[in-house]
Amino acid sequence: MIVAYAILLVGLGTVIFHFVSPWWFTPIASNWGFIDDVIIITFWVTGFVFVAVVLFMAYCVYRFRHKEGARSEYKPESKKLEIWLSALTAVGVAIMLAPGLWAWNEFVTVPEDAAEFEVVGQQWGWTFRFPGKDGVLGKSSTQLIDGDNPFGLDPKDPKGQDDILVDDSEVHLPLNKPVKVLLRSIDVLHNFYVPGMRAKMDMVPGSVTYLWFEPKRAGTFDIMCFELCGTGHYGMRGTLVVQRQEEFGEWLEAQSTFAESLALNKPISDQKVVTNGYNVDRDSIAFFK
Repeated sequence: MIVAYAILLVGLGTVIFHFVSPWWFTPIASNWGFIDDVIIITFWVTGFVFVAVVLFMAYCVYRFRHKEGARSEYKPESKKLEIWLSALTAVGVAIMLAPGLWAWNEFVTVPEDAAEFEVVGQQWGWTFRFPGKDGVLGKSSTQLIDGDNPFGLDPKDPKGQDDILVDDSEVHLPLNKPVKVLLRSIDVLHNFYVPGMRAKMDMVPGSVTYLWFEPKRAGTFDIMCFELCGTGHYGMRGTLVVQRQEEFGEWLEAQSTFAESLALNKPISDQKVVTNGYNVDRDSIAFFK
């Protein structure tokens, strides 16, 4: 009887903890409320099965406890029971899978009017890239990555010259505008995760994955890596700032383009400056001094 009561207490305690637990979803700030609905459906199905199994175990412990003079009954098979269990299991799995497949289809079907930007992950930080005025991201390659070109952009690609580079862990996005997020890793497997947006996707070296969402609430939200990527994984965090279109435009305008970074990283002897209306090189200035 003690074992039966203990099993009942485990089931009852689990149900109570589910409803009174202080740990729940981060408040949603995007269009992906349906993802929460899918998770809740899964909780209800698996929770019902868990409680049913716990009650059945407690019943069996009580019903078939040791009694003097009682004899056990051996029943190796029950086709009727197998049919019922198979049918109920199929229904439960279908209830869990169908909404998930629908949510996944919506998750990877990007609206035509969605803007686009890129997230680059590496041990152990985030950087970001936005298309310039041409609206197109330039070509990139891990073979082109070096100290002067940390994004690995192709300097010969004219479409990449106006790309806007954000070499910082903080990125800004406009409010109420869908965005397609291109995900690229330059070293190991990472996972881009913004809990408030319900946006989460693996970043696989050698390929470009993606997701999309539409920010519905202005504010500051955490970005984290959700895939163990090395000893500094715990500190691979960033910040997403959602703001009005005007404020976002001002922030974006203040960022540097790829062409500007190339000019900044040129050898000093190759850089030109304007002095008293004349173009001279750095060596000439040093000579005049």
